[in-house]
Amino acid sequence: MASEDVKTSEAAVSRIVNLAEEAKLAREGVKAPSHALLSVCKSLVAGGVAGGVSRTAVAPLERLKILLQVQNPHTIKYNGTIQGLKYIWKSEGFRGLFKGNGTNCARIVPNSAVKFYSYEQASKGILLLYRQQPGNENAELTPLLRLGAGACAGIIAMSATYPMDMVRGRLTVQTEKSHRQYRGIFHALSTVLREEGARALYKGWLPSVIGVIPYVGLNFAVYESLKDWLMKAKPFGLVEDSELSVTTRLACGAAAGTVGQTVAYPLDVIRRRMQMVGWKDAASVVTGDGRGKAPLEYTGMVDAFRKTVRHEGFGALYKGLVPNSVKVVPSIAIAFVTYEMVKDILGVEMRISD
Repeated sequence: MASEDVKTSEAAVSRIVNLAEEAKLAREGVKAPSHALLSVCKSLVAGGVAGGVSRTAVAPLERLKILLQVQNPHTIKYNGTIQGLKYIWKSEGFRGLFKGNGTNCARIVPNSAVKFYSYEQASKGILLLYRQQPGNENAELTPLLRLGAGACAGIIAMSATYPMDMVRGRLTVQTEKSHRQYRGIFHALSTVLREEGARALYKGWLPSVIGVIPYVGLNFAVYESLKDWLMKAKPFGLVEDSELSVTTRLACGAAAGTVGQTVAYPLDVIRRRMQMVGWKDAASVVTGDGRGKAPLEYTGMVDAFRKTVRHEGFGALYKGLVPNSVKVVPSIAIAFVTYEMVKDILGVEMRISD
């Protein structure tokens, strides 16, 4: 009996000590391992949900953008946003508007999760390093620091999910008239690996990484900086109870997306074209009816830029910009706001502006 009492007492003491340690960690701003892991998981879930919701909402415009980017200049089938959407609807039906969206979401969900979480961690790390400089002990994140954190997040997320982006591009542009039909994500991945090798999965990676630096960097920098300015200046009564309304945050996200995609768009066009290189049926995919096929051969990013401008003019670097702009405005806005709302629902204390 005495030994049982001793064991009970020891268990109680151990429990009290553990609670005391957790309380101490909480006071010092350090989360217990289990709580930290839960917070990471919640942040990843919030980022994934934000990516899936925002991308599905604009899937038809995303597909049209890619078709405009890669179509053969000698056989124009998609001529503008409205005409292009009508053509897809007429030739492929409602499902055609969302072709490739499953693959896109399979890529964008982990991409968005990694991107938002990486931004949080990168912004913390960059701010910590910045505060270690003399005179910066109480510094806050500046637009330039946010730009750097966003660039880091974009590179990490893009590199981690690039093979999915590559096959998504091919799945998106194939039509019913294509000689080769990829049946899905895994079939496309295995076919590319078998016929073109592992390196083919990273075709167009360099312009993608170069493009993602200003794109994602500016997205985060403009969004967070706009929010900070609105909270401090409180113009036009946009701040309600020390919070920005959903509409105002959507507007901040739209502005961020517009700035980022305009700067980085030519690199997006080039990476799409490089992704088509080596695909034996690429010419028939982008022309559809088999006329005006031109060999898709680029030795690298610079060569792709040079040949595109030489044969099609500088404007070819902005093919699909209009549907992309119409897509980006709601997509980025929805992603940022959905991310913050899901984090609030899940009870994640840390915000991306911290």
